[in-house]
Amino acid sequence: MSQLRTVQVLGGGSAGSSAHVRSLAAGLVARGVRVTVCAPAGLEGEYDFRGAGAFFVPVARRGDPAAVGALRAACADADVVHAHGLHAAARAALALHGRRGVPLVVTWHTRSHAQGARGQVLRLVERRVVRAAAVVLAASSELVDRARSRGARDARLAPVAVPAPRLPSGHADGKARAELGAVERPLLMAVGSLVEHRGYEVLLEAARTWRDLDATPLLVIAGEGHARPALQRRIEEDRLPVRLIGRRDDITELLAAADIAILPSRWEARSLLAQEALRLGVPLVATAVGGVPELVGDAALLVPYGDAEALADAVVGLLADPGARHTLAAAGLAQAESWPTEDETVAQVLAVYDELAGA
Repeated sequence: MSQLRTVQVLGGGSAGSSAHVRSLAAGLVARGVRVTVCAPAGLEGEYDFRGAGAFFVPVARRGDPAAVGALRAACADADVVHAHGLHAAARAALALHGRRGVPLVVTWHTRSHAQGARGQVLRLVERRVVRAAAVVLAASSELVDRARSRGARDARLAPVAVPAPRLPSGHADGKARAELGAVERPLLMAVGSLVEHRGYEVLLEAARTWRDLDATPLLVIAGEGHARPALQRRIEEDRLPVRLIGRRDDITELLAAADIAILPSRWEARSLLAQEALRLGVPLVATAVGGVPELVGDAALLVPYGDAEALADAVVGLLADPGARHTLAAAGLAQAESWPTEDETVAQVLAVYDELAGA
């Protein structure tokens, strides 16, 4: 039997999709599959796809003829093309246009939050992408339903496993807390791009509640984005105990040092923050949206999106109850054990490839 050849296509490369492709590439190569990763050049330096045994072809995140042409050339001898995310899938569908017999698999990691005219365009792109795909693998049940409502021929639940967080040898929580300025005060941690759908405006409103506690908690938000100036102004005007620390490459160490992790998003599928927090035994307060309840089960405190009072009450209640934090931490570790492993994820994806290539 000839070697199976697959091309993995990334668009902008969110942390979740990029880590998934890196994990998938390593697992597929170990099973004898020839893997080519097509992605913006900068992602190779960050995720080392070549180190996983894959071939790497830099392809810009544009949809112009040059980028589509480069992608078409990379897919010339592929048995299966697998695109990750809406933009990557749209470009892969263009690159495969007119080529019969090469199935397109699309993993849908998240959904668009755009409104108005842009939202209408993206919904049209969603329909075209899912209809072009032989199989849509969705990271949450809600995304399976969304793909089917857009006309997908075959949509399946495929929880995306990412590598478990690893703390460096000699790691000490005290060092991280000292750097952040939370040696003798509780440390709260949120992680994610500074954009509207992350819910940080609501989180800052909640922070007004706990700023007058005797031991004022410090909220640290790691991430970057266009909403940063507005958030910083709000922090300064309201004198909130909040620090924006930008992008960091030591998120695992910072999160492990936190007393509570907070996920205030309007929507998530399989949140990286939620997964890391539970695996590290850090109590999590999150919004009950998208795939979050499905992901965390009873191992986190869930609150409605947009309810600053409920969010603040949950955080303050946990800070006042070490026993509850301990219970949540233990439940998080147990819940994480129930998630698919990287090996199981690779096996599921390879079964799809074999099914399509055989057909």
